[in-house]
Amino acid sequence: MTSQNPVSTHPRGGLYFEDFEVGHVFRHRLTRTVTQMDNMLFSNMTLNPQPLHIDAHFCATETEWGRPLVNSLFTLGLMIGISVNDTTVGTTIGNLGMTDVRFPAPVFEGDSIRVETEVASKRESRSRPDAGLVEFLHRAYKQDGALVAECRRQAFMRRRPGEAA
Repeated sequence: MTSQNPVSTHPRGGLYFEDFEVGHVFRHRLTRTVTQMDNMLFSNMTLNPQPLHIDAHFCATETEWGRPLVNSLFTLGLMIGISVNDTTVGTTIGNLGMTDVRFPAPVFEGDSIRVETEVASKRESRSRPDAGLVEFLHRAYKQDGALVAECRRQAFMRRRPGEAA
């Protein structure tokens, strides 16, 4: 099932556990063009000295790419960040984990990223009646349609007040 995003129920815009339907695909409206500054700041803030991300001369002379690759952890963060406005803002208790993280194609400065999120599964919490677990499958694509990142994310979500089991 694919559609535009359902009506949100939290004042900040996020959806509660009950609002997610397994199989629903969110086509997020927010997109983002990645800049050289994004890549440099992220790599430097995370103390990552990899010349593959921060040294244009190294990339031009010693890599198959010929230019710096965007740090894959920036791409992962951007992908999940784009999804938050339509899904979990204000309703996430916390992330429980990310699995099956893949980067099948490179991202470079100037690439524009769009994201889709599929609700892969959900279940009520066994330990907290006010919460449930939702598993998302996030996929990021660049402007030419190439899949550049994907991951499964397990989120601990609030239940709608008054609807706890």
